[in-house]
Amino acid sequence: MAVRHFIDLWQLEASELRGILDEAHAMKKARAGWPKGRADEGAPLDGHILAMIFEKSSTRTRTSFDVGIRQLGGTSIVVNSNDMQLGRGESIGDTARVLSRYVDMVMIRANDHTDIEDFAEASSVPVINGLTDRSHPCQIMADLMTLEEHGLDLKDARLAWVGDGNNVCSSFIHAAPKFGFTLAIGTPDRYAPDEDDLELARELQGRIEVFDNAEDAAESADVVIADTFVSMGDSDADERLDELEPYAVTEELMELAQPGAKFLHCLPAHRGEEVDSEVIDGPNSLVFDEAENRLHAQKAIMRWCLDK
Repeated sequence: MAVRHFIDLWQLEASELRGILDEAHAMKKARAGWPKGRADEGAPLDGHILAMIFEKSSTRTRTSFDVGIRQLGGTSIVVNSNDMQLGRGESIGDTARVLSRYVDMVMIRANDHTDIEDFAEASSVPVINGLTDRSHPCQIMADLMTLEEHGLDLKDARLAWVGDGNNVCSSFIHAAPKFGFTLAIGTPDRYAPDEDDLELARELQGRIEVFDNAEDAAESADVVIADTFVSMGDSDADERLDELEPYAVTEELMELAQPGAKFLHCLPAHRGEEVDSEVIDGPNSLVFDEAENRLHAQKAIMRWCLDK
């Protein structure tokens, strides 16, 4: 059987992604009220080892994957790329072939998307994208799980992304044709999402709308989504903050959306920059449910990768 990598959402069939979300919902429900360290019923990944490689700092990705593999009955090894021979010139392919002999699965949080693609090509065990400069598929699975948890039918939903058309935005673009929601993107031309992603989504019959302002994107939306204006690795912070300021999510912007529209943010957030405190701390903000669901969505992803 071919190795099941989880690199980008567009590479998976809609039915596979639907199955992963259904599994995530079921596993979360099954362990409601349990201690966090208690293994899931049957410990489906008993004896399995997950290696986690980090080129970028992490809070939610590291903790949720570590707790997740333990709840599934397995264990993890955490390594910083600078602590490996990879950081001293060993090839990505050689590193992937060696780790494939030691562990059952690898999660990578990488700077360059091509690095994770090269790693997966050489690996004989599943590789999971924990974030790259081009996409963040695990985050979007958690986000969609959260919206469903709060009663949203994704096929009838209008999601608004405002701000930088970054890696998280790209994964929402990948998800749109798979789950059937409409995605309205409000961003300045300079920070527009990748045109190849937009073309691919439209080829797959994805409903994507792109605006050069936040107001048109947020109009009648069921969900408004934001992310930090300055991401890890960005060197033009002052320019970004100046140009993206009109795209901040305020109470006034939320009023353009549907009554009771939800707010998402993958965190960490910078209150007063991309979102006002009144919004992110308000009653329609789902950011902490969203963060928690990284755990449950990724557990389902790991089970899918290992066909368990």
